[in-house]
Amino acid sequence: MPVRLPPPNPADIFPVPGIQIGIAQAGVKRADKDDLTVFLLDSGTTTAGVFTKNRFKAAPVQICESILNASGHSQVRALVINTGNANAGTGESGLTNARLICSELALILKLNPEQILPFSTGVIMEPLPVEKIVKALPAAVQAASSDVWAKAAHSIMTTDTVAKAFSKRVNLDGVIVTVTGIAKGAGMIHPNMATMLGYLATDAQVSPELMKPLALELANTSFNRITVDGDTSTNDSFVVMATQKASHPVITSWESALGQELFKAMKAVSIQLAQAIVRDAEGATKFITLKILGGQTPEECKKVALAIAHSPLVKTAFFASDPNLGRILAAVGYAGIEDLDQSLIELYLDNVHVATKGSRHPHYKEEDGQRVMKQEEISVTVDLGRGKAEDMFWTCDLSHEYVSINADYRS
Repeated sequence: MPVRLPPPNPADIFPVPGIQIGIAQAGVKRADKDDLTVFLLDSGTTTAGVFTKNRFKAAPVQICESILNASGHSQVRALVINTGNANAGTGESGLTNARLICSELALILKLNPEQILPFSTGVIMEPLPVEKIVKALPAAVQAASSDVWAKAAHSIMTTDTVAKAFSKRVNLDGVIVTVTGIAKGAGMIHPNMATMLGYLATDAQVSPELMKPLALELANTSFNRITVDGDTSTNDSFVVMATQKASHPVITSWESALGQELFKAMKAVSIQLAQAIVRDAEGATKFITLKILGGQTPEECKKVALAIAHSPLVKTAFFASDPNLGRILAAVGYAGIEDLDQSLIELYLDNVHVATKGSRHPHYKEEDGQRVMKQEEISVTVDLGRGKAEDMFWTCDLSHEYVSINADYRS
């Protein structure tokens, strides 16, 4: 069961003017699931993407990066997404199949194939059933509608148990602007750029040159702050779109009042999506916020956060509600800060002061630690006592169910 993550209410997920979405059943992995999703973008939409830093990139990721690097932000007119097969580890045939899908969709839409971005998610190293996908493309296009974002959040799911979709509306110079996003992901989550698949759109007017920095900053403040199991996917993709349909003045700087207001809304939706992935992590029973304070640099704070978040001993202790909190201190110690002074470290579990000056706090009681550990949502704060830098990550526990899901994933 997800940790305090209700399914999205379609009435709360707002359409984005300039974008239509079509959904169909291609039968990629099974016959009764919506597994093909097409985004249709009006002319003039500006697009940017951030992709996995895993050197073993899926075929669609390679193509997306090539298209965006070559064609610029305003050329993309469609996205095509399949679930059930990652088209990764498929060599030259994987590239050929992904390009074929783009070509077939381009014929239907009267576009160039280079105006279409392909995405895949599912099992790695299995041949993509390209004929099934191509056959279902006309139905997906014919079904295109502006108000099916919540349904699209379902259609891109794999091991997710809850669809992930959020919206906000913001007033920009008297004009109401929409920000809506969907994402999927529950396992193989340690994004080194973004998440497994994420799509965020707005009808705001944004200068094209601002889109790439926007996508990078949104990823860095949301999806790059989550980890489930420490595995970076071959298919991680995060796409940001601005349809330019709103009538407010064009945003030419993120430092402007309009820029800051829009970025605040887009960041909020991105964080909601990222946290939803952790809340719906495979087998998770706890949602954990890690706050690392007092570092000399943000980078060393990140090292400490990831050492804690990736420790199987820490994660299983949280699953068991066992306040074996020396495991956290041990993780801090091996995080890779060579000149760390353990006598300066402070550790808190929510508001319970667990350790001070590197050792157990004299007033700490194990029953207080256990009370917090039994909660579904837990905050861990580590103060390194070295400076003013800080960082924050979101993670989860590690349960029996995680092992079962991944042991049975291909069944």
